[in-house]
Amino acid sequence: MADNELRLALLIDADNAPASKIESILTELARHGVANVRRAYGNWKNPHLKGWEAALHAYAIRPIQQFAYTSGKNASDMAMVIDAMDLLYARTLDGFAIVSSDADFTPLVMRLRNENMRVFGFGEEKTPEPFVKACSTFLYLEKLGVLDNGDAAAAKPKTAAQLREDTTLVHLLRNAVGATADESGWAHLGAVGSHIGNQGSFDSRNYGYRKLSDLIEATGLFEVRRTGQAVELRELREAPVRPRARRRKAPAAK
Repeated sequence: MADNELRLALLIDADNAPASKIESILTELARHGVANVRRAYGNWKNPHLKGWEAALHAYAIRPIQQFAYTSGKNASDMAMVIDAMDLLYARTLDGFAIVSSDADFTPLVMRLRNENMRVFGFGEEKTPEPFVKACSTFLYLEKLGVLDNGDAAAAKPKTAAQLREDTTLVHLLRNAVGATADESGWAHLGAVGSHIGNQGSFDSRNYGYRKLSDLIEATGLFEVRRTGQAVELRELREAPVRPRARRRKAPAAK
């Protein structure tokens, strides 16, 4: 393992995650490090989890059995939290990947972040916002892997109008460009991306764009300048409104 690769634990809430996305999840994690710990939690006697059986063997994921002791209560969540804390205190990991669409894991993620752990979140678009924002990075499963396969149409990128209507996104982008810009207003894309990454779980793929530069350009709010491999951004400045020329009156007829 390279020195810059993270040692990760992949913890899956199988009750709230589709097995069909496990390959895309592992591919994404491989960009950051190695998921040596791989566990999926659920009541494996439940027919609802039948689709996970093949994935468990194919991807070396250890199933953790949790019986539903009380109706309406999810014992898998509790077991997953306990295991996460045990792994945290062992001090052999650099980060966690939590696969779930359940906001109940938000306190766990905040606790892990408080210990300087990277937390990669994966869930469906219905995932509550507090859980999404608590993670270092969060990716919607509906978008994951689609753009990497070259199918931009299936990713359904948001239009310029939709992006500009997202006031949170617009505010985030404008602040990042403004905070990293030089005296002439130009900011390097790398610096903008780092500034955004330090603030929350942002990922351009959640908006249907493979790269941050593509997303920023799609908003139509920024000027993009490319010089070789370097990409620079500057907020578009509105052209000054020129006063309308006064029409000269025709001379009166004699």
